[in-house]
Amino acid sequence: MGQSNGQVVCIVDDDASLRRSLRNLLMSLGFRVETFDSAEAFLEVDDRASIGCLVLDVRMERMSGVDLLRRLVTSGSSIPVIMLTAHGDDETRRRSLEAGAVAFLEKPVRSDALIAAVRAALASA
Repeated sequence: MGQSNGQVVCIVDDDASLRRSLRNLLMSLGFRVETFDSAEAFLEVDDRASIGCLVLDVRMERMSGVDLLRRLVTSGSSIPVIMLTAHGDDETRRRSLEAGAVAFLEKPVRSDALIAAVRAALASA
């Protein structure tokens, strides 16, 4: 199937069961997936050339998803970022999109919405 053209979808979320279910969903469709349990763990990745998009939780311990997004944008990263949150207020949505997110999805995330956002993000990468 090879939906990702060799690009990796990175999932950054501190909820292990959500990471696993999103990973399984995307892999079942032929995407290459890597998961990280924190923003800090993701930042330890040296080679980001193969990363096609990032699925990023808004609320995590220590560094938030919005803070990670801002840091990536400031560093010149052009990786498309899809934000996920269980706390989807308008202010969080606005801050995420202003910081550069390409999509903002609320948990529990619908499979079709996530797949469409990932495909669009990979196409824009």
